[in-house]
Amino acid sequence: MHFSKVALFALTGLAVAHPGAHDHSSYTKVTKRDFLQNARRSLDQCADHLERRGINSRAEARRAALLNANKKRAIFPRDTDKVVNTSHHSTLKVTSNTPETDLFSQNPTCILSPEGEVGPFWVKGELIRNDVRDGQAGIPIIIDGQFIDINTCEPIQDLYWDVWNCNSTGVYSGVQSDMNGNGNDATNLDKTFLRGIQKTDSDGVAQFKSLFPGHYSGRATHIHVIAHTNAHVLPNNTLTGGHISHIGQLFFDQDLITKVESTYPYNTSTVAITENGDDHVVQVETEDSNSDPFFEYAYLGDSIEDGLLAWITMGVNVSASHDSDASYAARLTASGGVSSGSSNSF
Repeated sequence: MHFSKVALFALTGLAVAHPGAHDHSSYTKVTKRDFLQNARRSLDQCADHLERRGINSRAEARRAALLNANKKRAIFPRDTDKVVNTSHHSTLKVTSNTPETDLFSQNPTCILSPEGEVGPFWVKGELIRNDVRDGQAGIPIIIDGQFIDINTCEPIQDLYWDVWNCNSTGVYSGVQSDMNGNGNDATNLDKTFLRGIQKTDSDGVAQFKSLFPGHYSGRATHIHVIAHTNAHVLPNNTLTGGHISHIGQLFFDQDLITKVESTYPYNTSTVAITENGDDHVVQVETEDSNSDPFFEYAYLGDSIEDGLLAWITMGVNVSASHDSDASYAARLTASGGVSSGSSNSF
């Protein structure tokens, strides 16, 4: 895992698929470029420290063990045009004897930018749990993320990684909205599929068992991310306190999306697919030549239906706080979901 290959991970655009996005005009391209350059230098300087501490080698070994524990016979499929057209899937054949350094030496590092959009369907108060599938149909995916402090070069322990994505037919759980499936379905407020929070360990690592996201109108396939720092757990297994150090999204290769979308039930959707190259958020996040907010991934078997392992390492500025940017569409309470009536961002 090499920290010289750095990517920007940020969301600063205007709404395309959903109305009412926040105005981020004050966050200029110059500010964004300056942050990226400074953060990249900071993270590049971490490389020797991470090697000496054994953090890189432990990450490689962990991901190799995770792959071998879940695979039948895994294979690796890897400015905007360059990133969108870069494959994150090698042709390496993997066996139980394949060195982990061969598998994960090209792991991208994604700098989490100081500005982002939470999206219209963030649900506050999601459960801390590893398996977020909740019986939904789709392609299984294991998501492995590692968080590194760009200021100290240390793994970020006890960061809470909050993730959510739509299901195979483009619907988010936990919200009731005309922009999200059947807007008359109030029971969706109480559903929690494909949402969850995990705490990072001493190496800054957290994992989820999830399903590959589907698509909806106007957006490329993506997973939403929030990074909570200095929070603590309530008796009901949810978070309180602390700060949101980042809000953002991660993406997948277009050829992988095409393969997933050819399977059931993804192929039942009649909504047109927005490709990565046409997605406004992808375009914004890949303006810099070092930006690559895409998961590396591997098949867990002979076919895509056997599932995927996806991984990425993320650099975070833990001193940042974006609580005011994190408007939520609903809250998950002990008695179920409660709409906030404010799903007003991208």
